[in-house]
Amino acid sequence: MSNPLLEPILLPPFSQIKPADISPAVDQLLQQGRDQIATLNSDASSSEWNKVIAPLDSINDALSQAWSPVSHLNSVLNSDELREAYNENLPKLSAYWTEMGQNEGLFNAYRRVSEKSVGLNAVQEKVLEHNLRDFRLSGIDLPVDKKKRYADISQRLSELSTKFSENVMDATQGWEKLITDPALLKGMPEMSLAAAKQAAEEKGKEGYLLSLEFPSYFPVITHCDDQVLRREVYEAYATRASDQGPNAGQWDNSEVMTEILALRQEMAALLDFESYAEYSLATKMADTPEQVLQFLYDLADKSVDVARQEYKELCAFAKDEFGAESVESWDVSYYSEKLKQARYSLSQEMLRPYFPFPKVLEGMFVVAGRLFNIEIEEVTDVDSWHSDARLFVVKRNAETIARFYLDPYARANKRGGAWMDVCRTRRRLEDGSLQLPTAYLVCNFNGPVGDDPALLTHNEVTTLFHEFGHGLHHMLTQMEYADVSGINGVAWDAVELPSQFMENWCWEPEALEIISGHYQTGETLPADLLEKMLAAKNFQSALMMVRQLEFSIFDFKLHHEFEAGKTDVQALLQGVRQQVAAITPPKFNRFQHSFSHIFGGGYAAGYYSYKWAEVLSADAFSMFEEQGVFNQQAGQRFRETVLEQGGSKEPMELFVAFRGREPKVDALLRHSGINV
Repeated sequence: MSNPLLEPILLPPFSQIKPADISPAVDQLLQQGRDQIATLNSDASSSEWNKVIAPLDSINDALSQAWSPVSHLNSVLNSDELREAYNENLPKLSAYWTEMGQNEGLFNAYRRVSEKSVGLNAVQEKVLEHNLRDFRLSGIDLPVDKKKRYADISQRLSELSTKFSENVMDATQGWEKLITDPALLKGMPEMSLAAAKQAAEEKGKEGYLLSLEFPSYFPVITHCDDQVLRREVYEAYATRASDQGPNAGQWDNSEVMTEILALRQEMAALLDFESYAEYSLATKMADTPEQVLQFLYDLADKSVDVARQEYKELCAFAKDEFGAESVESWDVSYYSEKLKQARYSLSQEMLRPYFPFPKVLEGMFVVAGRLFNIEIEEVTDVDSWHSDARLFVVKRNAETIARFYLDPYARANKRGGAWMDVCRTRRRLEDGSLQLPTAYLVCNFNGPVGDDPALLTHNEVTTLFHEFGHGLHHMLTQMEYADVSGINGVAWDAVELPSQFMENWCWEPEALEIISGHYQTGETLPADLLEKMLAAKNFQSALMMVRQLEFSIFDFKLHHEFEAGKTDVQALLQGVRQQVAAITPPKFNRFQHSFSHIFGGGYAAGYYSYKWAEVLSADAFSMFEEQGVFNQQAGQRFRETVLEQGGSKEPMELFVAFRGREPKVDALLRHSGINV
């Protein structure tokens, strides 16, 4: 019987993939890879691109095409059987990639091509440059005993990262609360109540079912008048996967975190880096840890006093209007929403009816079409993993250039958050044909309730645009070598540029006319609501700024200063909060235990990338502010200088090619309403 993970097929056959298929497919592909390397190493003279690099590219792509749907399914349709098969194969893959990164023959083959091959183009040279750098970062120069230790660390880190994410998912799903007295939910929006009622009905219960999935958590913490319930839900959310809270110790990430940090530090030391933060910068746009911390603290200096004043105003408002003697962490969103309504007569819930998901999606495609000369069409006959998941094709001049899946709604056994991931990479195949890029775009919005479409908050609209920006970066690439195609090879602190860049159109009146339309009447966002929304754009923006800086500085200092057996993670976080935070969370708060970006994702010592890239995106968008938000020449220029180039050039070179100069921080501060 054929294995669906081994079939050469345009798109993954999701309905056919079974957990039992995974190990045989991975084992076969890893063996083929090792055989290919052995063949390559038997000819120590070959230095031609097509005889050395191209065959390796094909083997790596076959492995990627098999593992990509497995990894994706593990995130969006998790089950015990799938998780077991996934975890069984992670160590094999980690060992394989470490083995490849430390293979002397392979390293020498890349070096030969780099030094002796004639007629290489600039993109091929960049591919070789990246690979030779990565060999060194994989320990190619280490003695045998240290190479083995590096390999062991890599494998263990892969396992721990997965365990961290599993603990967060299990802890998120491990708490729920059934409310049978509607009075306890007073203040909650009708749509949120309907969703909670529907969630209860789906489990055969009467009442309103609350969970820690963000679409359930957020309306409680923002709108529920019952402070006791807000506190209970906040505590459950803020202590997920930790030693605190209602499920204390059950899925505790404490030891997982400290082992990850210790192993990262040891790995960096093996390669003669002073810290894991320094090691991480070897592949980033920033040069030194000092430069990153200086950047973050400079932003904090410009923001923290403003943020603390915003918090002081919130406390005064809560006391004057509601008699609140203090504003605790579980009160901040609630009173902020009240203050926003008092100041601007506006709330996210007032905007929801104007952003039905189908209209926003259609409008986003129109916006991207006008900017980048593309058309997007849905494919209806598709093999997907869930009825919510849809497939689209991207066309230019009637020719298909890319595809993407979209899975927008939250559900059980689906990882929280929003992300873009790679399904297929654009590359030129050995037979001369072109493999088109395909992306996964995943969000966790509230789904449709009854006969009504899903209605998005404006924040969720920006989330959708953000992930679509990542998708465009992957899909509009013109690169033909996998290592620099799309987001591959892009410095991590520049990879957020296209995603944050796309968010800007969610605030532009010309674009809002296209992406909004009342779900019952079709009326676009009224002028008075638009004015209020724009007026409220920078409401508490300094508080938002310092919150992101808190996360960024904590992450970077943690990976720069960590010492096994000495560093107290909680104490380090508290120290950062004393420096830059405006609001001090309660002692039971264990934010770090569910900080999946740095412990379960790719942002270790790199969370600062969001702010770093936000400087780039704000400055890039300022060209459209000057020339028109739908200026086609500017759109074409951004597409050609940034989106199409992938990792083929250094980010600063691409930015200068687009903007005509190096980036300035002014536009970000102006967009955030922070006057310096």
